[in-house]
Amino acid sequence: MFRPVLTIAGVLLLLVCGASAQAPSPEAMSAARKLVVTLKIADQYRAQLPQLLLKLRPVVAQDRPEIERDYDALTAPGSEIYAPFVASMIDQIATLYAQSFTVDELRQIEAFYAQPAGKKFLEKSDALAQASAQISQDVSQKAADELKQRLIEALRQKGHKL
Repeated sequence: MFRPVLTIAGVLLLLVCGASAQAPSPEAMSAARKLVVTLKIADQYRAQLPQLLLKLRPVVAQDRPEIERDYDALTAPGSEIYAPFVASMIDQIATLYAQSFTVDELRQIEAFYAQPAGKKFLEKSDALAQASAQISQDVSQKAADELKQRLIEALRQKGHKL
């Protein structure tokens, strides 16, 4: 779950910061779209849509059962309501990748992720990111505690009362 959030946040940040105005070549876009498919970015986005729609349900349906039934039917998995958003997201991310990498680099990245090691990395990346974040947090806390004690002791040796 950590990777999709980072992916979307990164894409939004780069889009807001203004990626290059020059349109990528069709060849670059083709390679970038292939990479987006290999990375299964659309699948990650599709997995988040039901949660979004669940949050919208009470706002739109206003606790009215007749509206809730129709809302549920309109937003059922496989519904075409998702299609334009998924297509837009794929195009924007592909454009971002095409602007950020050469065609050759896109092909190399896609080739790696299409191999068993790349697929395994994708499968494990969420868990690895979460575990890495926890390790970083734990080490930082330990460092802060130890550094605090060292600094207090050093300041005491200089005559400060702490």
